[in-house]
Amino acid sequence: MTGCFAAAMLVTLTGQLVRAQDQPPAPAGLVPAPPPVVLENTGPPMVLPFHCTADDIQWAGLSCLEDEPCAVYLELSAVEPAGGRIFAAGNIHTAAVTLYSVLLASEDEGRTWREVHERIRGTGLDHLQFLDAATGWASGVTLSPLPQDPFLVFTADGGKTWKRQDIFGDSAENHFGSIQQFYFSAKESGSLIVDRGQGSDGDRYALYESPNAGETWMIKQESTKPLRLKRPPAAPAEWRVRADGPTQSFRIERRQGERWTLVAAFAVKLAPCKPDVQP
Repeated sequence: MTGCFAAAMLVTLTGQLVRAQDQPPAPAGLVPAPPPVVLENTGPPMVLPFHCTADDIQWAGLSCLEDEPCAVYLELSAVEPAGGRIFAAGNIHTAAVTLYSVLLASEDEGRTWREVHERIRGTGLDHLQFLDAATGWASGVTLSPLPQDPFLVFTADGGKTWKRQDIFGDSAENHFGSIQQFYFSAKESGSLIVDRGQGSDGDRYALYESPNAGETWMIKQESTKPLRLKRPPAAPAEWRVRADGPTQSFRIERRQGERWTLVAAFAVKLAPCKPDVQP
């Protein structure tokens, strides 16, 4: 599969096109990526652009009709600041199938947002950690049909570029499970716990360590009971993602003393999947 960036666009929350320019194609080996859309945060929940293709419908096994489209949703699961940037990770999904991963960033305190990594089909991103303004990781997993083949995406330049790091290398065999938690005490020293899920063969939980920023991982411990990473006590969270029912959105909030202040909000409902109608 190949992906490409078709154009750079600046849009308002109503979806009005303000600016467009050509962009070079993205590297081969990636699923089709959306245009690098920049969303303006003017108050109401921002709507992440999404166009469901016929290939998406076929791949996901969806039964979508013109008059009965398949609803599509955004889910954000983590937020992390790094230097002057804010990152948020999650996925795009239907009621039954995860369609793509999502990694968003803002460089202006939440006033505008754009995607900084190509959407990866069938996967979701769920945890973020930055050691400093340049060095960070997001954990992900393939979610169709079951959680499997966990991975990290790594940046050494503050989120400008990212590299995928598969926990189990380039093995053609599927490895069921997901990254329950991960932690890097330094760039070259990381650890994570894989939850292989109920009904797994052997021990359910496994501890892995990396001596090279996540390039390779070695198993250190297995257990039938949950494992814990050795890490310093966590400081009180300064950022959070919160689902908000009344606005049907995911709110990114920052602690201000005893209060949480809204930084940005993203609508849960995206454009639905339905057959392309030929003129």
